[in-house]
Amino acid sequence: MAIFIFLVAVAVLVGMCWWFLQKWLGVVYVHYQQAFQKQASKRLDEFFLFVDPAQLWLANLAICLLLMAVVYGLTGGLVMTVVSGASGLLLPQYVIGRLRRRRLQRFDEQLPEMLQALAGALRAGAGIQSALRHIVAQSPAPLSQEFGLMLRQQRMGISFEQALADLYRRMPFEGTGLVVSALTIAAQSGGNLAETLESIAATLRARLRLLSRVQALTSQGRMQAWIMAGLPPVLAVVLHYLDPDAMSALWETPAGWAVLLTVAVMEGIGIWLIRRIVAIQI
Repeated sequence: MAIFIFLVAVAVLVGMCWWFLQKWLGVVYVHYQQAFQKQASKRLDEFFLFVDPAQLWLANLAICLLLMAVVYGLTGGLVMTVVSGASGLLLPQYVIGRLRRRRLQRFDEQLPEMLQALAGALRAGAGIQSALRHIVAQSPAPLSQEFGLMLRQQRMGISFEQALADLYRRMPFEGTGLVVSALTIAAQSGGNLAETLESIAATLRARLRLLSRVQALTSQGRMQAWIMAGLPPVLAVVLHYLDPDAMSALWETPAGWAVLLTVAVMEGIGIWLIRRIVAIQI
């Protein structure tokens, strides 16, 4: 009788834990879905890509399920399947963030040439508005997109200063701040804007050259971080195919799962520390 009561108590406890786990997972799912749709819509709007966030979320779920099915069919392991599913959910956010950083970098690289062309147009006697329209029409993306949006905002009735402030909000760079300040001051009080723009362009070119030099000198450290982080999982996969019986304890036991979790956390901390060390701000 006591054993029966104990088994019933254990079953009730397991059922309650499972119920709370389902509720917690449901809340986490809803919060992540809302955050994903909000961030995806905001980031894609910056690329001038207008996609329905709900459809993007469904596509992400479909890709995640397909990835889990492929991984389970190849490995048959529950842990690798769950890890691949979680990676599939987080990967789009990383990709969108990576594309945004590349877009911001391209804008920063295109800005000095645009400033030099604008200074030349001003010295030739053109006005700021006409010079901007002419230069933006011939500039590549994303510079043409951002300044084109600024000009369209002006045509819709937004003031020049507010359009410049919106440009700086979308492109929060030191160079953009200097350009916005110079154009705002010139619009309010005048002055030799061409000389100011040429000085800013020279400063930004020197900064980009120094940044490229720093990136080249720290490339070995960044590559070292990824190589050191990639060796443990590659070695684990190789050992799994060489001796699956010995490695089964790592994939199929709670102790092995704890080891995998510890390794993943330490790998993430190591990558973060190395990238912080080599991330030199200029």
